[in-house]
Amino acid sequence: MGRNRGKLVPWTLGDGMLNSEEAGRVFVLRKLGWGLKRIGRELGMSRNTVKAWLKGGPERCYGGPNRVAVLAAHREWIRERWRVGVRNGDVFRQELLAKGVRVSLRTVERALRPLRREQVVADKATLRFETPPGKQMQIDFGEKWLTIGKVPQKRFVFVATLGHSRREYAEICFGLRQRDWILGIEHAFTYFGGLPEELLVDNTKPLVLSHPRQGKVQFHPEFQAFCQHWGLRPRACQPYRARTKGKVESGVGYVKGNALGGLEFEDDAALDRHLARWLREVAEVRIHGTTFERPIDRFEGAERMALRLIGNHPSYLKSRWEERKVASDFRIDIDTNRYSVPPGLVGEVVDVLIEQDLIQVHFQDRIVAEHSVATGRHQVVEDPGHVMTFVNGSAWIGRPNEIVRPLSVYADVVGGDPW
Repeated sequence: MGRNRGKLVPWTLGDGMLNSEEAGRVFVLRKLGWGLKRIGRELGMSRNTVKAWLKGGPERCYGGPNRVAVLAAHREWIRERWRVGVRNGDVFRQELLAKGVRVSLRTVERALRPLRREQVVADKATLRFETPPGKQMQIDFGEKWLTIGKVPQKRFVFVATLGHSRREYAEICFGLRQRDWILGIEHAFTYFGGLPEELLVDNTKPLVLSHPRQGKVQFHPEFQAFCQHWGLRPRACQPYRARTKGKVESGVGYVKGNALGGLEFEDDAALDRHLARWLREVAEVRIHGTTFERPIDRFEGAERMALRLIGNHPSYLKSRWEERKVASDFRIDIDTNRYSVPPGLVGEVVDVLIEQDLIQVHFQDRIVAEHSVATGRHQVVEDPGHVMTFVNGSAWIGRPNEIVRPLSVYADVVGGDPW
């Protein structure tokens, strides 16, 4: 006999509230000579629970058909929390405890089991959303640890996928700033040779400020201005439903697993070259698992002509100001490239005006350096005058030169013996 809410109830292996199959396994494993701890580890329960079941014997039933579920009164609350995205059983347990309901994690998981089954069925029933040519481009970021220069380093990969052809563009970034998103999108336009009607994005903060389940999406003002600049219609996928942009979700996984799977790279420039070659020679010419066509063929056959031409439309980032701290090698980093400044500015914060073809460095309301924008990535752009100032040890704006390096390094930079 067992106790249930102060009453003694019979315990049979009939259909009870607790899993009767597990109860039967306890006795089967015991007959095989298993100890209490081993049975508990196998079935995911405590030693004392196993001991209590064995003590009650095979005639006992844990709970009866009339047993009232502890969480029955909270069923609607649990379902609502599930709808807004809470999925972890222990989070439910903690929230219930805050409401004054003390239950075990096992009890919570039993209550969540039907909801998890419903979710699996709903996910499998999701119809793949097909878009006409030129209609939509989906974008997303992923992250990946890579070995670069024999050192493990984390990089981010931006991926854009055209909805109709499944043609992809990918590039490596060093962060997830709003500027990284905008640069990636504009580079994708250039790569595809045109613009779609709309962008489908995730609910990431650089792009979307808020997206209530019932309500209007509030896009970041800067991202909204970017879309207006290009004449695009932004769309955000439904909260907790990233599958609505499943084309690019699978694309990110494909790039990380295939293009970046298990490889080492000499430097970031080599990584960029590898990714560009992989896009041309692998991603675009494979037979896609959904369309059963090569993305490049599907693109050339219908989507290219449906995209809006870029023409002479300027970049959204054609003119912008940035702040940079001058590194110890008297360089600043702009869009993966490094540009020299006068050596006396090491450690200072400078203002940088970045235009379409020009980079202008300002300090204390003075222009201290100008460079043409590098056409590639991971380039080093040096002004020979900055190098010679450093080599000769002369100060600039009255500040001593505190950097000491072998002169041969700078002789190589300027193309020979500086004397």
